[in-house]
Amino acid sequence: MILTITMNPSVDISYPLNKLIINDINRVAEVKKTAGGKGLNVTRGIKYSGIPVLASGILGGTTGEYIQKQLDNDNINYNFYVTQHESRNCIAILHEGYQTEILESGPVLDNHDVDIFLRHYQKLLSQSTVITISGSLPQGFPVDFYTQLTEKANKHQIPVLLDCSGKTLIAVLKSKDKPYLIKPNKDELKQIIQMDIDENDTSSLIKALHHPLLNDIPFVILSLGQNGAFARCHNQYYQVSIPKITVVNPVGSGDVTLAGLAASIHENETVEVMLKRAMTMGMLNTMEPQTGFVNMANYDHYYRQVNVIHIIEK
Repeated sequence: MILTITMNPSVDISYPLNKLIINDINRVAEVKKTAGGKGLNVTRGIKYSGIPVLASGILGGTTGEYIQKQLDNDNINYNFYVTQHESRNCIAILHEGYQTEILESGPVLDNHDVDIFLRHYQKLLSQSTVITISGSLPQGFPVDFYTQLTEKANKHQIPVLLDCSGKTLIAVLKSKDKPYLIKPNKDELKQIIQMDIDENDTSSLIKALHHPLLNDIPFVILSLGQNGAFARCHNQYYQVSIPKITVVNPVGSGDVTLAGLAASIHENETVEVMLKRAMTMGMLNTMEPQTGFVNMANYDHYYRQVNVIHIIEK
């Protein structure tokens, strides 16, 4: 079973507008509300692959209850640590080809909540074959919290796929307990390694993925958006290209890509199959208006159009 961790889940609210009018009333005809947070998008992506998955993290209040009801409606299994603190809402305004986001920070928790969740997490490890950890931490949690989760998983030899950024990611990369896989985009990687990256230059990409902070991580998948991805997998390099598609809603595509990676690792697939599966899942998500949704009827068609080239380092 794959365990997905979402420490700061939300109700994701999407407001589509033909035009956003500042300092005036904007009426929305169609509102979409989804049990959100990066890890829950990952959860849905894994479920579409037909692999057993369990969602966990922290939620609370009436917003937390709404999230659980939505997961029930989607037949998604979950086991959260439930607090009395209200979970957050995240609003995305889709207008004129742009996306303006308003993100609540979420509840402020303390060391008591940290200790309780760590015990909760420890109990879930015996059921888990792969763990994904996604998104931001609740306010009040230590910046090295994901390091603690990774350490506990590593002791059980459970691969951790980590998708976070900023100080939280840096803390993990500087620790001795490394995740099995990370999936930064180009801007996130530049922030980590403090060097320019030319995505059109293979040597530049290889040099970036050779950075000392990344050396002990078996899989580093660099997301390049419409240009696909560049990956280092056990010191082998791969360029992944994808076909041109019509993007309807890009929100959650990186999360569903991570779902594809987790599913492949769970199934012990080859690197080439893993990269093709992951990129296909991410593409399919961008083609749908609903965040975290994949129409698997289109899977084979787009899977065949993903091209993976093994790059030989000179």
